[in-house]
Amino acid sequence: MKNQINGSGSKLKIIALGGLEQIGMNITAFEYEDSIIIVDCGIAFPEDDMLGIDLCIPDVTYLKENLDKVKGFLITHGHEDHIGALPYVLKEVNAPIYATKLTIGLIDHKLEEHGLIKNVKRKVVHHSQSINLGKFRIEFIKTNHSIADASALAIYSPAGIVVHTGDFKVDYTPVFGDAIDLQRLGEIGKKGVLALMCDSTNAEREGFTKSEKTIGAVFDTLFETHKKGRIIIATFASNVDRVQQIINTAFKYDRKVIVEGRSMVNIINTAQELGYIKVPENTLIDIDRMKDYPDEKVVLVTTGSQGESMAALSRMAMNMHKKVTIKPNDTIIFSSTPIPGNEKSVSRIINELESKGADVIFQEAHVSGHACREEIKLIYSLVKPRYSIPVHGEFRHRHAQAMIAKELGYDNDHILMIHTGDVLEISEEEGAKVTGHVHTGSVFVDGLGVGDVGNVVLRDRQHLAEDGIVIIVLTLEKGTGQVLAGPDIISRGFVYVRESDALLEDSTEVLEEAMDYLTEKGISDWGKIKSTLKDSLSDYLWKKTKRRPMILPIIMEV
Repeated sequence: MKNQINGSGSKLKIIALGGLEQIGMNITAFEYEDSIIIVDCGIAFPEDDMLGIDLCIPDVTYLKENLDKVKGFLITHGHEDHIGALPYVLKEVNAPIYATKLTIGLIDHKLEEHGLIKNVKRKVVHHSQSINLGKFRIEFIKTNHSIADASALAIYSPAGIVVHTGDFKVDYTPVFGDAIDLQRLGEIGKKGVLALMCDSTNAEREGFTKSEKTIGAVFDTLFETHKKGRIIIATFASNVDRVQQIINTAFKYDRKVIVEGRSMVNIINTAQELGYIKVPENTLIDIDRMKDYPDEKVVLVTTGSQGESMAALSRMAMNMHKKVTIKPNDTIIFSSTPIPGNEKSVSRIINELESKGADVIFQEAHVSGHACREEIKLIYSLVKPRYSIPVHGEFRHRHAQAMIAKELGYDNDHILMIHTGDVLEISEEEGAKVTGHVHTGSVFVDGLGVGDVGNVVLRDRQHLAEDGIVIIVLTLEKGTGQVLAGPDIISRGFVYVRESDALLEDSTEVLEEAMDYLTEKGISDWGKIKSTLKDSLSDYLWKKTKRRPMILPIIMEV
């Protein structure tokens, strides 16, 4: 392979189809001549103004247009923002999936839920193993993260080597498995690396990220000092190592462990089956058996550390959980930090829990799964890339990594701040530049509907949420166009009808005047009638209330 690297006149194209201006929806295409490989395929969670939307998946129009070139998906690890969109995207771009054992286990569970397991080829890859796909060879390299089996990828193409770190940290004492393979990264660095695509999430933070193992000692102290009541720990469902440490500490203090929350149960079951989590006998119990044990003998591990409204902890806080009621003696530990944008939701849950008398701890029981500044510098010094391409994070996180690269001696020409959809062409001989842009964006998933809610529908939902709806009902006689009944007004979410009789009566008068005008002019076109009624009522309501509800005229003919 090495003789190819210095060879060809073609360029490698790197196209981020998502994930560069946000946390989430990570998906990047690498294209060389007739071959495309795709790294990761994740979801993003909806913004506050995306009313009713469950999740956002990447728009893969570019991949659909180049289906014959697509060779496969390479997945760095099993977090939702890297695997969550696969069941949706595979329906349109069915290509083999390559990933490590736990990651494939979590993907399999998703594909089963979507009825796709028989249609999609999956291959388990071991660290240090390479896969040949078209013009590419991809090597999986061991890294550490807040989920086991995370990988960096060395992508060998005839135009040069690109190292993609995935999400990573440098953990010399991981809870499960080996430390990050820094030696291999150094060896690849010596071959000559064209570009490094490095995780930027913690690029603003000084120093090193603490080892996951340090949390074990924190749990030990918390269990020692809170011996009286139940302990409820909220963490990310995917953080198998964190759950392992909770189980270890619970076993030491003779407490039974209950796992609650659908995603948590699924992931822990998969991790147990594959041997990524070890549970002492009789330690895990079903939630229905919780009542058989005194409070001081129970630990509940739950989802909801981000304040998600439907997650188990949120339902407990709001008294909506069928099996768990928060009591004054409970100790609740948030073993995560809020993702940017989730702070208000988390704060609301903490307030609810504390108002019920629970003791809430939310400061010391978490370490990040992402590299801080010194670890990022370490990767740069080992890989020695010609170009720096900061990825994974909002613009400010990626900009912080660009500043690190500058400290290390990279100039602006060798730091590539690309945006979602940019086509970056790169080669050893001719350098790197953005040569075009492909169609990208978010496809909204709402219930079972994928892509049937677009920006227009969202705008209508926002309109309805802000000002409500007013419906005008009018009955006309067939043939003559005479008004037989109405116009009547029905309103929802606009004003409280009982207290707004005068406003609605005056509004009806405005509509009657408009109808008189239309009759005088002999206008019988329904479109014209509707727009006149709508405009006259809209103007009147704005004048009186400074609100613009959605106005929907309905005309019936009898």
